[in-house]
Amino acid sequence: MSSDFYSRVAQLSAERSSFAIATVVQVTGSSSARRGSKAIINAEGKLLWGWVGGGCAESAVRNMAIQCIEQQKSELITLDMQDEALGVGMPCGGMMDIFIEPVLPKPELLVVGHGRIAETLVRLAHLMGFSVVVNDPGAEREAFPDAERVVNTDFDLCETPIRKSSYVVIATLHKNDHLWLEKALASEPGYIALVASEHRSRIVFDYVIAAGVPAEKLDRVWAPAGLDIGAATPEEIALSIVSQMVAVRRGKSSIPAKGARVEMTTQEPSVVIRQCDLD
Repeated sequence: MSSDFYSRVAQLSAERSSFAIATVVQVTGSSSARRGSKAIINAEGKLLWGWVGGGCAESAVRNMAIQCIEQQKSELITLDMQDEALGVGMPCGGMMDIFIEPVLPKPELLVVGHGRIAETLVRLAHLMGFSVVVNDPGAEREAFPDAERVVNTDFDLCETPIRKSSYVVIATLHKNDHLWLEKALASEPGYIALVASEHRSRIVFDYVIAAGVPAEKLDRVWAPAGLDIGAATPEEIALSIVSQMVAVRRGKSSIPAKGARVEMTTQEPSVVIRQCDLD
């Protein structure tokens, strides 16, 4: 394996870029690429490095890579190169199985606040693969060993930018939570949660609406935060919030039923591409 491959993967990962790795895992008959051949494709479908076949074969792999990145799941595809008219444009007389794996940056979580709920939330989110930043004047570095960054001097709320892909949990113990909620809603992140009672949440919402935020935007806010698991302790509340974040991340609206069973099977190609589809 060329060291250039690992260098490029490391570079893209450091840049927090989304990309996919395509690997030829099986070749039957004659083909344009060998088993083990790899390619790196970005989220726009551009081939950044490597080779898994030219012409329509490359086009098919690039298009599938875009889908894998968008859907955040791997795919095993078969390229049929046995037919010049109906195949993928390279009548080599063989077939290739190609495994396409998306590589995505860690989701970013911004925790606004300190205290036991915030501390446990950061620990659990770190275990779930989130990159965590804490922002609060009372936050001490020693209390958040799993956070990548702790910000405690941010008077104009600009030290921690919020992206559309961000997760934001506001647990300020009712100190400026309405200001943070306004900031989060303006950035439209993928997840916003407010740690507060229903009564307190309504008060905060009234403040935000009075400040000019359209009421319909508040439909995006999870308040009270977390799934309804009957949480009573700070640790249980943090668990309910992280569970909800994972559910949102995986496209689920609730916890799966107890007793659900996942059967491990050998993966078979789920997509067979026989017809050329040029860009």
